[in-house]
Amino acid sequence: MHRSALVLTLVLLSMAQTLAAEAQQAKNVPRIGFLSAASPAAVSGRVEAFRRGLRELDYVEGSNIVIEERYAEGRLDRMRELAAELVRLKVDVIVTAAPSSTRTVKEATSTIPIVMGGVGGDPMAEGFVATLARPGGNVTGLTAISDQLSEKQLELLKEIVPSLSRVSVLGTSPGHAPYYKRAELAARALHVQLEFLDVRVPKDIEIAFEKARKSRADAGLVLPSPVLESHRTQVAKLAAANHLPTIYPFPEFMKAGGLVSYGVNLTDLYRRAATYVAKILKGAKPADLPVEQPTKFELAINLKAAQALGVTIPPSLLLRADQVIQ
Repeated sequence: MHRSALVLTLVLLSMAQTLAAEAQQAKNVPRIGFLSAASPAAVSGRVEAFRRGLRELDYVEGSNIVIEERYAEGRLDRMRELAAELVRLKVDVIVTAAPSSTRTVKEATSTIPIVMGGVGGDPMAEGFVATLARPGGNVTGLTAISDQLSEKQLELLKEIVPSLSRVSVLGTSPGHAPYYKRAELAARALHVQLEFLDVRVPKDIEIAFEKARKSRADAGLVLPSPVLESHRTQVAKLAAANHLPTIYPFPEFMKAGGLVSYGVNLTDLYRRAATYVAKILKGAKPADLPVEQPTKFELAINLKAAQALGVTIPPSLLLRADQVIQ
């Protein structure tokens, strides 16, 4: 009986040691949080690019890292809850996919590092960082917006619609306020009047296009927005139904039937965001990692959408396009 009890004790001790070792190993595996206000489908390509970037740096999900993904599905009211959930999980770093997610996470934690995965908006104007060169807090990463972007988008619209005088701008306040101010400066130089249409929830999309129609807008400009990206097919269809030539921030809108897009390659930005995560996991502080601004922009044109809208794309514009959808 004593011998049996001894054997049982040894077995139990061995099991306990094994479980303790596994628990310690699991504890040491870095946990990366990912928060998006959009739907999984809207950002699937970018998330895969982020994973690819991690693999290139020898971080493999399920092996030596864990990725905790959270999506608000375009419902901005859920953001605070999802951010708090990631903080409770005590992840090592959180990657954000839009100004709204960055803002929410920053409000939820001042200690967990935050990496912007190529978000729209101005990080300094938003109060995320002190300066781009020296962020100074727990936020760093990449931004998808440059000072010249709105000017270039309006110039492209002017080439497509030579008589352009009024543009309806679809975005989400307050996050797009700095961008809209820059767009207004560019619009004055082109003698174009802007009308900002606030889209906070999905039902606002149809209302916005109805306002654009009533105001007799000549064209539309869609800003990077989780709500608009999550419902890009509806956005493109409404633009076509209202005969509104519209420029979009990302080429994904072209696949949904959009006319033209001009912006950064977000897939590349998210792949590069993995570099920030890797540096932080190795001990670097976000405060010391400069925020990257985009240097390369891509133009995509949908000729099928142009034909449906009765719009003629200038040959010079087609020659400059990085992608042309027939």
